Amino acid sequence: MASYSVNQAAVKHCRELIESGKVVLDSDWGDVQPDADAQNAFLDKHGWDDYAAWHLGLTVDANDETKARHAFVYGDFSKVHRSALIACVYRASEWRHKKVELAAHRLLQQLDKAHPGT
Repeated sequence: MASYSVNQAAVKHCRELIESGKVVLDSDWGDVQPDADAQNAFLDKHGWDDYAAWHLGLTVDANDETKARHAFVYGDFSKVHRSALIACVYRASEWRHKKVELAAHRLLQQLDKAHPGT
C-alpha cells in the first residue's frame, strides 16, 4: 500500500480558496472530479507546481513530476468542492492515512464554518 505525506502547500492553497469563497457546497464529486483529459489540460497550461497545489497527499517515494506523486484532489482546478473534501476524508480514513485524513477534516471544518449552507 502506498504511503502519503501531507502536501502543506496544497493545504495552504485550499485554505486561501475557502477564505476567498471559491467553493462549491453541493456537487456530486463522482460526476465533477477532473478526469484524465482535464488533468492533462491543466498540467499543460499551469505546470506541476500548480497541479500539486490541488492535491492534499504526496505519494512517498514517487517522482515529483508524475501524476502518481499526487493524491487526494480536493477540487476541480478552480474551486474547492465540499464533496471532494468529504471524499478525501473518507478515502484517507479507509486506507489509514491518518495525517491526510486529519488535514482534509480540518479543511472541511473550515469550509463549513466559513460557508454554513450558503
